[in-house]
Amino acid sequence: MMAPSFPVKILGLAAALLVLGCGGGGSAPAAAPSGPVSTPPGGGGGAPAPSRRYADPSREALTAAEVEDIVARAVAEAAARGTPATIAVVDRLGNVLGVYVMTGARATQLIPRARNGSQQDLQGVEAPSALAAIAKAVTGAYLSSSGNAFSTRTASMIVQEHFPPTPAAAGLESGPLFGVQFSQLPCSDLSGRFVSGASPGPGPMRSPLGLSADPGGFPLYKNGVVVGGVGVAADADYGFDRDVSDRDVNLDEAIALAAASGLAAPEAIRANRISVDGALLRFSDLEETDLLRPPVLATALAALPPGTGRFSLTPGYFDAGRAIAGVAYGAEASGIRPAGAAFSDPDAYILSDRLGAARYALRAGADGDETGGALSLEEVRTILEQAFGVMAEARAQIRQPLNSRAQVSIAVVDTRGTILGLVRSPDAPIFGIDVSVQKARSAAFVSGAFAASSLQAATRSPALAAGAPLSAAVQSVERVRLALRDPSALSGRHAFSARAIGNLARPYFPDGEVGASPGAFSVAIESFSPFATGLQSALIADHVLEHVLSVVAGGPDTAAACGFLPPGPGGRQRLANGLQIFPGSVPIYRGQTLIGAVGVSGDGIDQDDMIAFLGVARAADRLNGAIGHAPSPMRADQLLVNGVRLRYVNCPFSPFLSSGAQNVCQGL
Repeated sequence: MMAPSFPVKILGLAAALLVLGCGGGGSAPAAAPSGPVSTPPGGGGGAPAPSRRYADPSREALTAAEVEDIVARAVAEAAARGTPATIAVVDRLGNVLGVYVMTGARATQLIPRARNGSQQDLQGVEAPSALAAIAKAVTGAYLSSSGNAFSTRTASMIVQEHFPPTPAAAGLESGPLFGVQFSQLPCSDLSGRFVSGASPGPGPMRSPLGLSADPGGFPLYKNGVVVGGVGVAADADYGFDRDVSDRDVNLDEAIALAAASGLAAPEAIRANRISVDGALLRFSDLEETDLLRPPVLATALAALPPGTGRFSLTPGYFDAGRAIAGVAYGAEASGIRPAGAAFSDPDAYILSDRLGAARYALRAGADGDETGGALSLEEVRTILEQAFGVMAEARAQIRQPLNSRAQVSIAVVDTRGTILGLVRSPDAPIFGIDVSVQKARSAAFVSGAFAASSLQAATRSPALAAGAPLSAAVQSVERVRLALRDPSALSGRHAFSARAIGNLARPYFPDGEVGASPGAFSVAIESFSPFATGLQSALIADHVLEHVLSVVAGGPDTAAACGFLPPGPGGRQRLANGLQIFPGSVPIYRGQTLIGAVGVSGDGIDQDDMIAFLGVARAADRLNGAIGHAPSPMRADQLLVNGVRLRYVNCPFSPFLSSGAQNVCQGL
């Protein structure tokens, strides 16, 4: 799908009008508890609860004064570098606490085209600087926890077509989280939306551009706890770092690094202390010694000369005209809190409506008419309990200190994509909430009998392209059928996990074969970028464009349900927060009949796979085989593409903290 030319022009003009017309350091985190810790009042009810295995993060939040200090440090560094900037600060839940625009700051940043000059999906679009800065701040906050601190530069490293991304990596596999950038979308039915005049929360809130891979976004910490993120847009480009073998002097990153000073991530948990497949991740290409002005010398915001800049109206995100305080994660007002009696495990957290009610209280599936036997409430509960138990046993991949417990979000959906339950550990990264649902819905969708017919009937936005057919979706069906040599593929005969979907979404397959044809859900590698991945980005690109246009030019916002697919029964979009293409979900079956899926996100991709896969297997044992995995002959790992089997799940070596068990997924 080509990005339409007229929105690009409108974005540049409207963003300019928008800007013109608008009036302490953290300490090292405590290790995950190895023994019981005290259970807070209201911890799990029913049968005797297990001892606590996780510590609750302390309830820290940014104050309005701290937000002003963050902005003042950014302004000082931007002034020292002679380039005005747009600075955004968010809390851990994604509430925007301030958007400050320096006088003369760029109105937009340009998303790069593909290497071959093509312009698909979001490539070549001018993104308003305020939205770019917000997306960077959200990314820093959402990808981080008390055990890992990730920046937008970290995100850049893990979402590209090769990992690690360097010119010499042509044959390497895709980034471990490639595709995660298309989460937290402005059309998501899960993510919250800003309400003018209301107090911040409940989260998690949406991001205007999804997650960002453009350097210039960092998490913020108080006493070892994530309290938010800061993002900066000052230079001309909203892109990513194609080569991690060198170090860049990036303007946005320098200003954001200054802004985060005093609330910076603890050294021990920064991305550069965490390895994936033997490669250390990147946190920043700069150190505070590279800054041109010591952050401690920054002039207080209130003392800056008139005309330096001001807090700017950003429709849909911020209109306070001043810095505001954030919400403490874990409090009822945050929208994410201890489950109490809503779930059996005392360590569980759930999403709430800030008034005391669970947003996704456990429920039975609503698709019995189509499946002949929907997931029951007890089955949903058992799957979540068993997956939660696997998580609590598992050794984390992306957390420090080493041998911490994994922390993730876990979601169960029915075949319509209805969320039947969502639980998480206390300190799992926020991004995993939305992504766990994306993964579950993706596995249920691609495994369903309706997948091909839905994609063949997909359209573009009625507002942008008069509802024309979405060629990328239509063509993907034919490409899958050709790749699998199966003229009826995507009609429910095969079970697809998120990992198998990701294999089909790689810009080459199999890994290591330079020049191999692209996956059936991908674009060719010459056209691939974090802004155009293929079917995944094509399904939601018009939603992002609709949203950006609504912010900069007024008019209706994009729908609170992603996808221009034919609605399923009940009028619901089955992929209402977008398709996801990296591992961590499996479909759920009753015999040979698809009845739902479970999705997991927040730790290493093999850990996510294992928690989902073993969660279903253990639940099947508890329920005497009433539900279970797809029969082995139906699974996608029985399918050949380019002479190589697709993968279903990968489970890690020596995955458990209290056991030396190996090959824990074999034979299930």
